[in-house]
Amino acid sequence: MSVFTKVSHEALTTFLQQYPLGALIGFQGIGEGVENTNYFVDTEDGRFVLTLFERLDYDDLPFFLGLMAHCADRGVPCPRPLQGHDGHVLRELCGKPAALVQRLRGSSALTPNVAQCHSAGQSLAQLHAAAHSFSIKAVNTRGREWRADTAAQVRPHLDDGGIALLDAALAADSAVGWERLPCGVIHADLFRDNVLFSGEEVSGIIDFYYACNDALIFDLAVMVNDWCFEQDGRLNRARYQALTEAYCALREPTSGERAAWGAVLCAGALRFWLSRLFDWYFPRDGDLVHVKEPSPYERILRYHVDHHALSL
Repeated sequence: MSVFTKVSHEALTTFLQQYPLGALIGFQGIGEGVENTNYFVDTEDGRFVLTLFERLDYDDLPFFLGLMAHCADRGVPCPRPLQGHDGHVLRELCGKPAALVQRLRGSSALTPNVAQCHSAGQSLAQLHAAAHSFSIKAVNTRGREWRADTAAQVRPHLDDGGIALLDAALAADSAVGWERLPCGVIHADLFRDNVLFSGEEVSGIIDFYYACNDALIFDLAVMVNDWCFEQDGRLNRARYQALTEAYCALREPTSGERAAWGAVLCAGALRFWLSRLFDWYFPRDGDLVHVKEPSPYERILRYHVDHHALSL
């Protein structure tokens, strides 16, 4: 996503010769996100997205690329990885693992309306259902252990109020009882910019590179925190009701999930507050690195920690 690795026209032309896509017309770096290098690529056969994986290695990638193909086969509107002449979807470019995927139609709704939130909630439930039969497993690299370790690294940079918030959130995370919650494959990063719309209907779910096996309800919490809160940390209740009701209509939460919901929302907000704090205080080198401001997730986390209980 952020451009960490520059790709030359010559290198990309050679790379594309491994695919039945015609000649290269043009390409452009995508300057959003924080993990991978992404480019829009135009060839004689259409428009695609090229990803160079900056942190993931070859052993990790069959899960992500296989999951995308698996879900696309089951009607989820997600980008299908492209096979080269040799039938493989994973190869190398500029010394990094790389893949080409379909570029989906539609655009993100950064200020989604109620109908779009309803459609997004349905799509998350449909994704969980489609991924249920996917046999490869992957741990959550941003799970509870990572959250505890990263909290220890950023703690020295926080003021007293930040430390108190961090400790309260870690306590909520520890109290969830994750092992008792229904688990499956989750997207784990379904922010507004990772969902495409055509009108009010979802036309694409993208960026599967945090997907993993974890509590299904954690995926819903991640969505709620991004989709249903305003920049000042206030909850938009209309969006919240539309998104959660649409999800729950297709996958009924268990009583344990409902009981843990407030703490799971805290854990979801903590995960992204911590990742943004880490990137803020320990930035990575890159040509077009996009570091996201931590304060919006601090406000969301404070909303949850201050006992604004939300029902599910």
